[in-house]
Amino acid sequence: MPSRLRLLFVLAVILSSVSLLTPIAHSQGRWVRLAPFPEPAEELYGAAINGKMYVLGGYGERIGKVFAYDPAADSWTKKKEMALPVHHQAMVPYNGKLYMFGGFTQAQGEAGWTPVDNSWEYDPVADSWKALAPMPGKRGSAVVSEVGGKMYVIGGATTYANSKETAIFGTGPAMVLTRNQVYDPATNTWGERSPMSVGRNHAYAGAVNGKIYVIGGRIGHAFVVVSSNSDIVEEYDPATDTWAGLKAKIPTARSGGGWATYNGKIYVAGGEIATVQLVGAFRAVEAYDPATNSWTALPSMPMPRHGVAGAVIGNRFHLVSGQITSAAAGGGQDPKLNLYTGLHDAIDLPK
Repeated sequence: MPSRLRLLFVLAVILSSVSLLTPIAHSQGRWVRLAPFPEPAEELYGAAINGKMYVLGGYGERIGKVFAYDPAADSWTKKKEMALPVHHQAMVPYNGKLYMFGGFTQAQGEAGWTPVDNSWEYDPVADSWKALAPMPGKRGSAVVSEVGGKMYVIGGATTYANSKETAIFGTGPAMVLTRNQVYDPATNTWGERSPMSVGRNHAYAGAVNGKIYVIGGRIGHAFVVVSSNSDIVEEYDPATDTWAGLKAKIPTARSGGGWATYNGKIYVAGGEIATVQLVGAFRAVEAYDPATNSWTALPSMPMPRHGVAGAVIGNRFHLVSGQITSAAAGGGQDPKLNLYTGLHDAIDLPK
C-alpha cells in the first residue's frame, strides 16, 4: 500500500476509534442570569415543589439554611432553617413536601464530618419541620429518589463500626457505602433493599419510568482530596429489587454537583475534581437518556461550580450558588479569598 494511502487508512482508523470512545451528542441552548442567591455557599441541594425552587444546605458557617425561589417574581425568600442543621443531606420532593435523610454535622470546626441517621419532612406551606423514623444506620452524602410513593436512599459514606472516630476526617478512613434502603412515608417505616455494586458518595441520581439511576460520584473516601471520581452509571429496578448491568458511562467523571430529572432525562451539572496535578470545578452539563442509554452535552455553565443546587421548574434547569473551584483548593489558607458565588443561572431544556 502506498505510504500516502497507508497514512489515510491509519487516520481513518484512529478517528473511528475516537468516535466509539466518545458517544455523546450536543444540544443547543442559551443560559440566562436570574436573581442571585442571597447567602452564597457550597454543598447546596435543590428541589422543585409547587412551582418554586427550594435550596437547602450549606457548609461551615453557612450550614442548615433554607431558601425558596419564586420564578414569577424572580426573588428569594428565607425560610425556617433545618431542625437539625446538617450538610451533605439527601432529599427528594413528594406530594408537596420535601423529605430529607441523613447528612453530616460538623466536628472540630469544619475538619470532621459526623454522620447522622435523622429523617425529616419539610412542609413548604407551613414552613415547618417534622421528625420521621430515623434511618437504620448513620450516613451522609447519599442520594435518594422516589418511585411509587417510596424513597430509596442509596450509597453515601459513614464511619467504620469498629473505629474510635465518630466523625470522618481527611486523614482517616471512611466507609463508602453500597447500601440501599427504602422509606415508606405511608407507614413511616424502613426496609433493606439490594445494594448497588459500586460504593459511592457525592453521586448524582434520578428516577425515570420507575427505575433509579445512580451516576458518577466519589469512591474511596468522602473527602475529595483523598478519593477518586467515578464515571459508573447503575440502574436499579425497585419493582424487582434488582440492579441491571452497567449503563453508558458519564462522559465527565465527577462528584459533588447539581442535578435534576425532566422529561425522561437526567441532567448533571458542575462538580469537582482533585488530583496531585489539578484541583478545580466543572462547567460541564450533560444529560442521560435511559431510553437510548446515551449522553448529550449541553452548553456549559457560565461559571464552573461544585456544591451547586439544581432543580427544574417548568422546562427550565436552574443552577444556584456553589463554590467556583474544588474544596481541595485550600481557600482557608487565604482568609481574604472568597470562593463562593451567588450566581443563579438557568437554561431552557427541550420539551
